[in-house]
Amino acid sequence: MFKAKLFLALTLALSVLSASAQDITIGAVAMDAPVEMIKRMTPLAGYLAQQTGYRVQFRPAPNLDTAVADLGEGKVQIAYMTPIAYIMAHEKYRAMPLVTPLTYGKATFNLVVVVQKDSPVKKLEDLKGKRFAFGDPKAFLQPAVLLEAGMKKQDFSTVAYLDHYDNIAKAVLLGDFDGGIMKDTVYEKFAPRGLRVVYTSPPLASYVFVVSGKLDAATQNKLKDAFMALNKPTPAAKSVLKTLDQGYDGFQPSSDKDYDGERKLIARVKK
Repeated sequence: MFKAKLFLALTLALSVLSASAQDITIGAVAMDAPVEMIKRMTPLAGYLAQQTGYRVQFRPAPNLDTAVADLGEGKVQIAYMTPIAYIMAHEKYRAMPLVTPLTYGKATFNLVVVVQKDSPVKKLEDLKGKRFAFGDPKAFLQPAVLLEAGMKKQDFSTVAYLDHYDNIAKAVLLGDFDGGIMKDTVYEKFAPRGLRVVYTSPPLASYVFVVSGKLDAATQNKLKDAFMALNKPTPAAKSVLKTLDQGYDGFQPSSDKDYDGERKLIARVKK
């Protein structure tokens, strides 16, 4: 009788624990091919699960629009987004920023225009009439940065959208395009293979982890605390950060107003 009661008590306890464990799915804009994004995001998902007690998994998205829709439709509760993806998610679904990654201690990044190391192109204007590679068609920040620097998409002989920064870097290295635009830390990854920067944008508000407007405050705060704990310089924290992006070394809380500069920048190119 005692064993039966003990078994029932343990079963009930496990049921309560299982019911209390919340499911959290992380999404992300497709900055790399899905298999690469899985490699980058899986250690973070495991870390967040360990820190929060939630069941955390990663759901890759094929493009920017899908990543935004996944968050708005509740398929993911938190997403790693570019500034433009965040702005779209905020406008359409009232999503809010949670934390911003720090790149070498700064909450900013740069977009860079790259060419082959031995290219005759010396400055941005030299790419007029040349073949140029962009990322996602909805990544309005890329053409906006070029427009601010005096270059329109129409100035290139050929324009292509290659979806991921890695694709851009590889295409320029292969000579399929004369130049392309990418995130600074992606350039750092590929520079040893033979890339060179001909233009660097002013500092831009960083990529951001965004939460659904439907996610309760207690869960948001628990996730934020877990992200902020990665600022401790432990080997485990460094591994999670560097796997996500080789330039990342911490996080800070973020707010919607941080992205007002990008909103103004894309106003001339957003359709």
